[in-house]
Amino acid sequence: MVEYENLKKFNQAFEPEFKQKFNDFLNNGWYILGKEVASFEEEFASYNQVENVVGVSNGLEALSMSLKSLHLNAGSEVIVPSNTFIATILAILHCDLVPVLVEPDINSYNIDPHKIQEAITPKTAVIMIVHLYGQCCQMDLIMDIVNENNLVLIEDSAQAHGAMFNGKKAGTFGDFGAFSFYPTKNLGALGDGGAVIVKCDEHKNRLRQLRNYGSGEKYHNDVIGYNARLDELQAAFLRIKLPYLDQINNHKRTLANIYLDNLSDRYILPMQAEEQHHVYHVFNIRHQKRDELKEYLTRNNIGTVIHYPVAPHKQVALKGILPATGFPIAEEIHATTLSLPCSYFHTEDEIYKTVDILNRFN
Repeated sequence: MVEYENLKKFNQAFEPEFKQKFNDFLNNGWYILGKEVASFEEEFASYNQVENVVGVSNGLEALSMSLKSLHLNAGSEVIVPSNTFIATILAILHCDLVPVLVEPDINSYNIDPHKIQEAITPKTAVIMIVHLYGQCCQMDLIMDIVNENNLVLIEDSAQAHGAMFNGKKAGTFGDFGAFSFYPTKNLGALGDGGAVIVKCDEHKNRLRQLRNYGSGEKYHNDVIGYNARLDELQAAFLRIKLPYLDQINNHKRTLANIYLDNLSDRYILPMQAEEQHHVYHVFNIRHQKRDELKEYLTRNNIGTVIHYPVAPHKQVALKGILPATGFPIAEEIHATTLSLPCSYFHTEDEIYKTVDILNRFN
């Protein structure tokens, strides 16, 4: 069996360090916003070559509090890709803002820069892009639009730890770069976790207040805040894995190249571009008989996952909030995409086996 993912196997190499760190954590006796969170923030900032990182409880809160820190008027519009995971849109709704869906490029699956401009209105305040599957958006064109229209840019980088566009890392282009450390991410915790890269001290201080009941000083609350802190223990575990992130990414890129070099041309493969450093949080293919293909692979002991089976505008929770129609590209992607095994624990032999089985599908 070639599993799609196995977190125990993924984390097995780090277990001795995890156990030692847990003992240190117990002996230290400081459980909330201690030295582990502070140190991880510094180290993640250094990795991304930025100055300010704020650790938060998860990726959704990273997005929500980025928006909250802007003091936007209720009803302001936020441009967002029509094929994103629902968390991106939930963050907008939780802040009483209006999501405006823009279709992706059918080749990259990221928001189409050429369609952003036509979606901008006098109410547009933010462009919230998503670096989907581990590949950066077309950042040169997007930055031109942001600057020309004087808009805020938030990067949902939950799937793009270490991904680069022209040598610059995901999450470092905009005003905010929001990350999730959900366990399946390339940099995953052993529970929930998140962080925000911020460019200015004002936003950094605001986010630190928001994550901690609106407090900068204990029992003194200056704004309406949340309990959305990065857990001290998860920060400790992330500090162990962060030095290995490039190694994890490079291994996934090696496995991805086996697929790219050997899969039949009957499959639509991830787009390759010289300016991109794709980190393959997900290695997805597309096929018009996706559901039959998934069943075939299951029968042949190959695990797969669909990211994602339902487009946001088709979700029951968003009925009446988003337009029900008008997003054929998103629907095409959601109907045909399939994610293949491509994890840090997979061997090259397992991927070659998967390729062989895929190439025998009729």
